[in-house]
Amino acid sequence: MKMGNQSISSEFLLLGLPVEPDQRALFYALFLAMYLTTVLGNLLIILLIHLDSQLHTPMYFFLSNLSFSDLCFSSVTMPELLQNMRSQVPSIPYAGCLTQMYFFLFFGDLESFLLVAMAYDRYVAICFPLHYSTIMSPKLCVSLVALSWVLTTFHALLQTLLMARLCFCADNVIPHFFCDISALLKLSCSDTRVNELVIFTIGGLVIVTPFLLIITSYARILSSILKVPSSGGIRKAFSTCGSHLSVVSLFYGTVIAVYLCPSANNSIVKETVMSMMYTVVTPMLNPFIYSLRNREMKGALGRVFCKKMFLC
Repeated sequence: MKMGNQSISSEFLLLGLPVEPDQRALFYALFLAMYLTTVLGNLLIILLIHLDSQLHTPMYFFLSNLSFSDLCFSSVTMPELLQNMRSQVPSIPYAGCLTQMYFFLFFGDLESFLLVAMAYDRYVAICFPLHYSTIMSPKLCVSLVALSWVLTTFHALLQTLLMARLCFCADNVIPHFFCDISALLKLSCSDTRVNELVIFTIGGLVIVTPFLLIITSYARILSSILKVPSSGGIRKAFSTCGSHLSVVSLFYGTVIAVYLCPSANNSIVKETVMSMMYTVVTPMLNPFIYSLRNREMKGALGRVFCKKMFLC
């Protein structure tokens, strides 16, 4: 496609992972196993919460939505990565690239907002235990999830529409394993100042605001825990929040390192590895974090299997 004297790209080439050709089969098997683990683990959590009535609580309502978000977030990039690792020409159409970028932003933002909702749930449970069921009503829980979907839709659609107005010329090689918004901006031959302004303002708010809300929630929780006289109460409070804190640390640690604290010394390999952490590793580990550290999830798994075996 041509515009003036410039050739306009109709597809992009994804360089993928910096893997030697003789190691490609090994890494393909590794990432395929990781993706299957992510899918099966998150599906298991969703099914357990749906099937076990004792898990029909606000915390597990948010957890089921988080598992759905993790499942979709990983599915945005992993199938394309696996396909390109088996392909001689790892290309993606222009429309496909924008679509991947939209859903990447959507499910990434959704995870961020759901982590805020879960932090608020833990804050209410520990700081206002007697009023927990009243405050965390089904209406409020559904409203928080619905608001998360609306906000993420707006942000992802805004960034995608702004990207769609740009022109991409001769250089169509993306040094990444997915259509990352910052990598696409570097390839554009149009004026990207509006895009960059929106990324630093609205995009920054989407990352920073949820993170600050989570920090505030846990600061209040810590203050409340320190007022608990018994060591048993302190252990119980920390065990209640431990899984969520682990997920928050994994997710925000790598996201902030990649997008909010970029370094000129960061190599493509380093950025790719950090991106793999929050796009592949975190969604895979979440089911293990919430199941292995959670007695209620283990109990639900046992009850569901015993019930199925008894019916059979």
